[in-house]
Amino acid sequence: MDRLSVAGLIVAILAIYAGFALDGGSVSTLFELPAFIIVVGGTLGAVMLQSSSTQFLHAFSLLKWVFIPPCYDIEKGIDDIVFWSEKSRESGYLALEDVALDVEDSYTQKGLNLLVDGAEFEDLQASLELDLEVYREHSLRSASIFEAMGGYSPTIGILGAVLGLIHAMSNLTEPSLLGQGIATAFIATIYGVGFANLIYLPIANKIRAIIHQQTMYREMISEGLMAIARGENPHAIENKLSAFRLEQ
Repeated sequence: MDRLSVAGLIVAILAIYAGFALDGGSVSTLFELPAFIIVVGGTLGAVMLQSSSTQFLHAFSLLKWVFIPPCYDIEKGIDDIVFWSEKSRESGYLALEDVALDVEDSYTQKGLNLLVDGAEFEDLQASLELDLEVYREHSLRSASIFEAMGGYSPTIGILGAVLGLIHAMSNLTEPSLLGQGIATAFIATIYGVGFANLIYLPIANKIRAIIHQQTMYREMISEGLMAIARGENPHAIENKLSAFRLEQ
């Protein structure tokens, strides 16, 4: 569990509610179902229209990363690569076959299997680089869906405000309905700006940061596997990969 993400969300919401309440406002007035439906539904619909079904579903499958991010231990990764190097020098690449079966990361597993199968260095390098680039671009496009939601939300909020004012103007002779329309107008604007800056854009940036961390880890794995394929000394490999420790 990413406690910082949980704490950040709680602090942001409490700060807005507390500030509003201290100024004499009633927190209950910030809950307006029609405004919520307009802003959230309109934003979701706009993003669905611009996205493919595969990319849309993949984006929401990454939501869990915000609170339960995947763990990539650079230090352990370096130790593993050095161990694989030593093992392959002692017993050959076939000795890594059992190691590949125990590896959870699919990218690392594929690289080890290529070594075991005796792939040429150029083929190993090309395959690892292509897989990494395709995965990175696919994941970043999914993160951009939340970024797009952050862009649409304030505009949909303004649309909700206009709809609320239209409803209010059509009920000038009925004060109760007039107040409802004005409330929807202002709260729709709050929802549009608030959801964009407190939820959608932070989620997009969080996922991008995790993708960057994941990419750096896999680049380290790629460099390590190619060094093993070149027959480099385990100690030299460890020294080379030590630069990645800065990413922790």
